[in-house]
Amino acid sequence: MCEIFGVSSLNDFTANDYLRTFYSHSDFHPHGWGLACVSRNGALVEKESIKALSSNYLRERLSQPITAKILLAHIRYATIGNVEYKNCHPFTGKDSTGRRWTLIHNGTIFDFAPLNPYVKKQKGDTDSERIFLYLMDKLNEAQTKAGTRLHFEERFELFDKIVCEMAPNNKLNLLFSDGKYLYAHTNCKGTLHYLQKNGVTLIATRPLSDANWQPLPFSQLLAFNKGRLIKAGTVHNHEYIESEEAMKLIYQIFANL
Repeated sequence: MCEIFGVSSLNDFTANDYLRTFYSHSDFHPHGWGLACVSRNGALVEKESIKALSSNYLRERLSQPITAKILLAHIRYATIGNVEYKNCHPFTGKDSTGRRWTLIHNGTIFDFAPLNPYVKKQKGDTDSERIFLYLMDKLNEAQTKAGTRLHFEERFELFDKIVCEMAPNNKLNLLFSDGKYLYAHTNCKGTLHYLQKNGVTLIATRPLSDANWQPLPFSQLLAFNKGRLIKAGTVHNHEYIESEEAMKLIYQIFANL
């Protein structure tokens, strides 16, 4: 599986120490790394399909301050999709109103038929990219129907509905952002943690320091703004429990690609 890391901060936050710890886990997640510094003006996305600890480029990047109010990072263990640049996270793109979105995912979609058509539309092979394209299409459909850009409450209601529909039988650890809000979701206990301090919220698969990280609120969509949790969605109770049978299915899917 992959690991993910996200930041929502009131002020510009320099994340180098946390990123160094996060990317050090790539010995166990060697199939690519990604980083996005996200703002209302866009997203600077950098990624490679090599192990983070082997990347000279990433080593150089970490030698200089990496600062943002919203940041997303990913290290990949390939389950669905080959080891290629096009399958590395984050995934990013604009909706129909020009708002840029960026997403990272940890998990596997075993059963959600609405994603199937995106196999022919996506650039890569991952279920994570299909999630991103589906979210964008549903957002665009809703905005077309409304005849205007949706405001935050309307977008949250839409994403909450999608997450509740997608969660059953699937591992859905998500972080995504439009440059203002950071959305987060987990339905697998113990696989996302968060730390809040001094106007900053940090979210990671594993705690990245000795501080008092807590399990992220479970089985509901969350939205953070300026380092604060501002909205929590429906508690759907569709817990994903990792099992030997599920892992065998993942490897079977990967072997047949």
